[in-house]
Amino acid sequence: MEGRIIRGIGGFYYVDAADGNEYECKARGVFRYNLEKPLPGDYCDIEIIDGEQKTGNLTSIHDRTSELIRPAVANIDRAIICFAVKEPDPHLNLLDRFLINTMEQDIETVIVFNKTDLSSDLSEKLKTVYIDAGYETLLTSTITGEGLDELRELVKDRTSIVSGPSGVGKSSIMNFLYGSNIAEAGGLSDKIKRGKNTTRSTELVRFSNISEHTYIMDTPGFSSLRNDIDPDKLSLYYKEMEKLFGKCRFTGCVHIHEPGCAVKEAVEAGEIHIERYENYKLIYDELKKRRKW
Repeated sequence: MEGRIIRGIGGFYYVDAADGNEYECKARGVFRYNLEKPLPGDYCDIEIIDGEQKTGNLTSIHDRTSELIRPAVANIDRAIICFAVKEPDPHLNLLDRFLINTMEQDIETVIVFNKTDLSSDLSEKLKTVYIDAGYETLLTSTITGEGLDELRELVKDRTSIVSGPSGVGKSSIMNFLYGSNIAEAGGLSDKIKRGKNTTRSTELVRFSNISEHTYIMDTPGFSSLRNDIDPDKLSLYYKEMEKLFGKCRFTGCVHIHEPGCAVKEAVEAGEIHIERYENYKLIYDELKKRRKW
């Protein structure tokens, strides 16, 4: 029987099967032999062991259209990257790393800055930075309702992943979209002003209140993300820099110290936001050091 993996916990994979039931499945040994790991979002084939107990074996997974490493998910149409405007303050270097990750997989990405009720000025500034960088950017608040109806339309009839650091309001947004308390909404630690991670595993959920073909993955929050690309190609993952390709004085310019650099000139002219450029330099240095060793 065909189905789709909705979550994996402790070596078991829970499959939303074609007969409308959810089956608890173990993966056949062939997966370990082939070093193949099933992921939430995978379309798969299962064999039924016990129809009453709803247990089975996972026999094969279908070809993937996309795959993210962190969070580890497959067959995503759109990534919704959620950061808070404040509480916690947005970690833009982490955001840029995630954008590189989704660009590697050619996954359409929407940036959501949540908690806009805490600072309208900062909200607009952040939105401007990333719209100018070429990304669809949405401002939301579960307090005022800003942007949430628009977000509902963006996820309709798609498989989307909602990801971002802990404490930014992902669970509250999921609850709003679902129309009930699908996810436990956690607060922010008063002691350290960082989020409590209330989502502990990645799970694919059908949002039938929006449409029968709307799926959303809620994922555990994260505080770090590692990219593994050629540092000399990093600028190709910055849309505002990529369009300047070939306009620098020197072929192979990496836009750090070279004279006659079109990217640095664009930064000085305010055509590329300094926040993005500073993150670019930090990520470039990290990638360069890692390749060296």
